[in-house]
This record gives sequence, structure tokens and C-alpha cells, in this order.
Amino acid sequence: MARFETSDGLSLHYTDEGDGLPILCLSGLTRTTADFDYVTPHLAGHRLIKMDYRGRGQSDFDPDWKNYVLPVECRDVLELLAHLSLDKVAILGTSRGGLNAMGLAMGAKDRLLGVALNDIGPELDTRGLEVIMGYLGRNPTAKTHAEAAAAMPRFFPEFSAVPDSRWREEAAKHYTQTDKGLQITYDKHLRDAVAMAGADGAPDLWPFFDALAGLPLCCIQGANSNLLSDATVAEMRRRRPDMVLGVVPGRGHIPFLDEPEAVAALKTWLELMT
Repeated sequence: MARFETSDGLSLHYTDEGDGLPILCLSGLTRTTADFDYVTPHLAGHRLIKMDYRGRGQSDFDPDWKNYVLPVECRDVLELLAHLSLDKVAILGTSRGGLNAMGLAMGAKDRLLGVALNDIGPELDTRGLEVIMGYLGRNPTAKTHAEAAAAMPRFFPEFSAVPDSRWREEAAKHYTQTDKGLQITYDKHLRDAVAMAGADGAPDLWPFFDALAGLPLCCIQGANSNLLSDATVAEMRRRRPDMVLGVVPGRGHIPFLDEPEAVAALKTWLELMT
């Protein structure tokens, strides 16, 4: 298990596998490196680096939850790159990971080879934010992985034609079984950090998106997404007509990334850098 130490003394978990173009995979808000298990076989021939943010998965929880913010996470990314002696990487960012990618484009663009955004953009639909705040920081009522998997089709009605085996995989990835039931795999105080960040209203993230200018760019959207709206995608394409777009039918927030439309978009994006 690979780890590195941040400048403020936390030990963060990461994986580093393969050779070729380095792709840093940044996961969603409450997620871990497991976010990218499904897409990994489709990215053969590239070097895949995955990191658990502070307070998630196998990384240390921060004693000060106020550090669960995008600028600190971007700093952690740059310190990981320094640890690996990497000058530049492409970033595949799922949800929160895409926000971090845009932040890095604003503050450290010279470290980026390209960016792929998985169901995220510079405007966040309030419908999706409400869903996230409904579960953030709380353990599920389900007591077992089997119970959680059975409930997921009802909890995520925007997803269709998902086999039961996939829901079982999802439950196992994102919850830990304990004697007291299922536990979330991240610090519950992440909820406090998100609430604090949203207390003053949504910031204007379009300048961060515009900072991606000149970089190979891809966006994958769940056709039924409640976080990335069609209007936001249309404006992204207006500003970046060259943006590779993959719309995944039967998926909400977030696509699994092994759907044919997602894989095709990622391969087109990678061709722009290789």
C-alpha cells in the first residue's frame, strides 16, 4: 500500500500502476480510488495514479474538518505529484475530482496535460446538491451490503438497466460492514465542510472552467444527471467547441465510466495527448 505525507503531516493513500501517459484519477466527494475500478481495464497502456483525498478511504482523517476544501485538496494533489517526481499529468476527475481539476487549471495549469470531467461542470444543479446533502455524513439505514444493494435502484431511479451484480459491487465499495451495520468510508465531518463552503452561496466557477483553455478537454455526462444540466453542458460546448462530449443514456450522477459512450469519449480525449 503506497502512502505519502502531506506538508501538514497527514498520510494519504494512493496507487500507481502501469506505464505510459500518466493519468491522475480524482474521485467524487465521498468516494475513494474504487471509483475507477470499472474504467481501469479500458485505460490499459497508460499509467494510472489514484488517490484517496484526506478524510476518505484509506487516507488519514484530518483533525480539523475545515481542511476538507478544494484548495487544500489541490495542494495535496501537487504534493503527490512532487512525491512521484511528476511534472505533468492528465486528470480524470469524477464530480468533486473535476472541480479540483478546474482549480488546478486556475492555479497550476503548467502541471496539466489535459482534463476529463465526469458529470461535473462549473454550474451545479441544485437538485443534485439537495440529494447529496440528504445522505452526506450519514451511515445508511441498511445493515448489510445486500440490503444496501437492494435499495440502490430505488434510491437512484435515474439509473436504468443496471444489473444487480453492479449494485452489489457499489455497496461493497462504498460502505464498510461492521457489527453495528454499514459505515461510510469517509469522515462524517465532510458534511460540515460542505455546508460551510455553501454558506455564502455558489461561487462563479466559469473562470475556472475557462482556465482549461488550450488543454485537451472531455466531458462525460449522465443523460439523467441531476447535477450537470443540459444547459450547463451547452454553455461548456459554446466556450469550448473542441470539447469531447460523451452522453451516457440511462445514467444519472455519476456514470460508472465503463459504459460504451464514456469509454469512447475517453479514448478520443486520450488520442489528443498521445
